Amino acid sequence: MAAAAATTPHSLLLQRPTTPAAPRASSASSLRLPARAAKISCAAVAAPSASSPVAGAGDRGVYNFAAGPATLPLNVLERAQAELVNYHGSGMSIMEMSHRGKEFDAAIKKAEADLRALLAVPDTHAVLFLQGGATTQFAAVPLNLCAGPTDPADFVVSGSWSDKAFKEAKKFSAASVAWSGKDGKYTALPPFDAIKQNPEARFLHICSNETIHGVEFKDYPVPQNKSGILVADMSSNFCSKPVDVSRFGVIYAGAQKNVGPSGVTIAIVRKDLIGNAQPITPVMLDFKTHADNASLYNTPPCFAIYICGLVFEDLLAQGGLAEVEKKNAHKAGILYDTIDASGGYYICPVEKSVRSLMNVPFTLAKGPDFEKQFIAEAAKEGMVQLKGHRSVGGVRASIYNAMPLAGVEKLVAFMKDFQARNP
Repeated sequence: MAAAAATTPHSLLLQRPTTPAAPRASSASSLRLPARAAKISCAAVAAPSASSPVAGAGDRGVYNFAAGPATLPLNVLERAQAELVNYHGSGMSIMEMSHRGKEFDAAIKKAEADLRALLAVPDTHAVLFLQGGATTQFAAVPLNLCAGPTDPADFVVSGSWSDKAFKEAKKFSAASVAWSGKDGKYTALPPFDAIKQNPEARFLHICSNETIHGVEFKDYPVPQNKSGILVADMSSNFCSKPVDVSRFGVIYAGAQKNVGPSGVTIAIVRKDLIGNAQPITPVMLDFKTHADNASLYNTPPCFAIYICGLVFEDLLAQGGLAEVEKKNAHKAGILYDTIDASGGYYICPVEKSVRSLMNVPFTLAKGPDFEKQFIAEAAKEGMVQLKGHRSVGGVRASIYNAMPLAGVEKLVAFMKDFQARNP
C-alpha cells in the first residue's frame, strides 16, 4: 500500500513517523493508562493550533469512529486516572466507595449542577441518573405518561431507534405512527405539518438523531396533544448543541456517545409528569422512585456518573454548548464536503438539510467489496470502527464531541487518497 500511496497527491498525509511517540510522563498514581500508540503524522494536517476549533482535544494516535461506546476526551481520562485509585485523598477508588457517602454525594450533585448549567435546565424539570440504557426508557416513558394500555401516543419513526421505541411502547399504550420515513429508507425528516398528530395522544415521541441512518432534527415539532408533551430520545446528540429543555416533557439519553462511558442513562423529566405511573410499572422504571431518592434508590453506576460530571465540566470550560456546536458543525462540514465533492465516488444518502453532525453514513459507488477494502485500509492507518451498522452496511463515521478535528482531517485525507488509488 505504501508504494501505491507514494504516487498519489495525498500520500504524505498518511505516513507514520519513523520514531515512536515519546512516553507519557509518569503519574503519582500507581495505575497507568495503556501506553499511547505511535502517532500518525499528517504533513498537511498539522496538530491543532491554539486558534483551532479543537485545540487541546488530545491525540492518542488512533481515532475511534465508533457509534458507541465512543471516544472520551483524553484530558478527562487523564484527570480521572488518579481517582481510580485514590478519590480526593479518601484512600478509596471512586468505584468502591459508598454511593451514599459524602464523597460520591458531592460528585453526583456537581454532575447534576453542571448539566443544568450546560443545558439551562429549568427548575420545572428533574434530572435523573438511571441504568438500563436508553432502550429501557422505551418502556418507561409510556408506563409513566400513559394511564393505561388504551391511552394513545404519537411516534415519529425516522429510523431504527424510533421504530424500536414505537414497538416497545405498543406494549403499554395505544401507540401509533404519526409519520414514518421507512419508505424513503430513513433518509429524510417530515415537514412538521405532515406529522398526523392525535390531539388525544399523551405525548409525541421523536428520536432527535438517528445513530444508524444519520438524520438529525435541526428544530423540533410542536406537540399538538392536549398536554403539550414532547418526548425525545437524544442519545446520540445529547450535549452536542444547545437545546431548549422547556419545550420537552421528557428527554432521555444513553451517556455512551457524548458524555460518558456506558452504564448510565440520563433522563430530564418535567416534574408535573412524575408520580403518575401505571400500577404495573416496575419500581425501577418509575420516575418517582428515582426522583424521590435523588437517583440513589439503588447503587448507581458511580464511576460512569463521575466521568459524566468531568465531561460536563469540560464542556463548560470550552465555552458551553454553543461553542461545542460550532466545533461539531466544522468537523461534519469538511467530511460532508469531501463526500459531495467526490463526483459520486462516495455517496451520503441523507437529505442535506437533516444530515447529522454526529453520525455520517456513506457508501462507495464501487460497491461492498471496495467498502470492505476502505474500512480495512483505514484501520491500518489508525482509523477504526468505520464499518456501517449491520442493518444497513456501508461506512459510518461517528464524530461525537470528543473526536478531534485532526481525526476528521485524517479521514478526509485518506478518503481522497483511497479514491486516487482506486479510480
